Amino acid sequence: MNTLAREPQVKNMNYELMEAMAQIAREKSVDKAILVETLEAGLLSAGRKRFGPNANIEVRFDETSGRIVMRLKRSVVEDADDLGIEVDLAEARTIDADIQIGQELVQELSLEDLGRNAIAAAKQVLVQRVREAERERIYEDYHDRVGEMVRGTVQQVDRGNIYVKLDRSEAILPPREQIARDRYHQGDHIKAFIIAVDKLARGPQIILSRTHPEFLRRLFEAEVPEVAEKIIELKGIAREPGSRAKVSVLSNDDKIDAVGACVGIKGSRVQAIVRELGGEKIDIVPFSQDPVVFVTRALSPAKVLEAQVVEADQKILVTVADDQLSLAIGKGGQNARLAAKLTGWKIDLISKSERERQREFERKVRIDIEELQGAGPKLREKLIREGIETVQDLLKTPLTELLAIQGVGEKTAEKLLEEARALEATRSKELEVEAARAQEEAATAAAAATAKAAADAADAADAAAAASAAAAAAAAPAEETVSSSEEEVPDAPTAAAEPDDSEETPPQS
Repeated sequence: MNTLAREPQVKNMNYELMEAMAQIAREKSVDKAILVETLEAGLLSAGRKRFGPNANIEVRFDETSGRIVMRLKRSVVEDADDLGIEVDLAEARTIDADIQIGQELVQELSLEDLGRNAIAAAKQVLVQRVREAERERIYEDYHDRVGEMVRGTVQQVDRGNIYVKLDRSEAILPPREQIARDRYHQGDHIKAFIIAVDKLARGPQIILSRTHPEFLRRLFEAEVPEVAEKIIELKGIAREPGSRAKVSVLSNDDKIDAVGACVGIKGSRVQAIVRELGGEKIDIVPFSQDPVVFVTRALSPAKVLEAQVVEADQKILVTVADDQLSLAIGKGGQNARLAAKLTGWKIDLISKSERERQREFERKVRIDIEELQGAGPKLREKLIREGIETVQDLLKTPLTELLAIQGVGEKTAEKLLEEARALEATRSKELEVEAARAQEEAATAAAAATAKAAADAADAADAAAAASAAAAAAAAPAEETVSSSEEEVPDAPTAAAEPDDSEETPPQS
């Protein structure tokens, strides 16, 4: 009776288990063979928990019937010690009346025989294996797609993280990879750039970004066919997400204008990208191999007057008009900073007036080699041919290079260097005296201006006081007259309220 009562329940459990496996295979895109293998391993583990670690249990999935067949094999003995591998003769004969000692008893098992705890453990193993299989599938599908732009749907926004549904996978857009102006809600469509597929991550493995410079490149490829076809190259991208970006472009076809193609008719192409980035401004800069030309273009919209390359420091000294300096620097130094990132050069910005002051100072500091009395005309000519045109150049030249010049020995070199140091010290003192004099004159002029301003303020105060006194004196008699007239003529207020016809009559031309 027990066997007959339990059979429908066993069939029902098998059916539910098969349905659950089929559903998992469909929704998680996990191979059914992996599920079967995992389920078999889970049930084997559950059986050994129920009957002992040494139990000889066979678990097999029957594809034909869709049933899970479980068998426990034990040796028949008189008195069993290990119930996992042995069975008492008396117990064995309740199952098979003809069985003898030494024979093997094969006992069919059902899910109920394993117990609830064992089944729960098997279920946990299955769930864990499904997760692992799903993560493995996601990794295999997406690890080669790092660097691609993808489109998805916002599934959830939690603690700043945006969870995005991509086909049958889930990705995460962390706060650090979001544009500050972005505001997404559940169900919104979103574009992003795959920056990593993390196999060891506990949550979603696919990491997205909207702040990466390459995301901007993918947007240009989507909006500008010439970029996608490699007719126009994006040579460099410098970006401060959500605020501003600079992109250098180069056309491989002389008939196509790189900037015009990227901007589009009435700015349609670039504006589509700007909208996608939440209003981020984009400067499109024509690329040039000449660093001076490239830096000049990169500093747009500021107009550059002069640019000088300093190879030793890998920088470019840029001079702009006084009223263009703030534009070249940009808000918070943004324009100059992005230009430096785009070009790869350090950029020193200076106004025209400051550059002229620097040149004037350099002119005053410069000591031509002709002023070196210890060097004759021929020796000075040799020094100039070696690139030593000033006393400062001489002091910077290593002694070994000086000795390599024909006609310059150790004594001559020491003599030249000693005289050069003396000339430089003398010139420094002269400049210090001149600077002190200029400072004193400036202080005197400032003091005079302050005194004049104080005197002007005092005169203005006296004039104001005098005007106030005069106004008070003028007002006093008038008050007396009014009061006396009021005493003499009681009806005066009524008369004063009436308009004066003579004042209303317009003057005749």
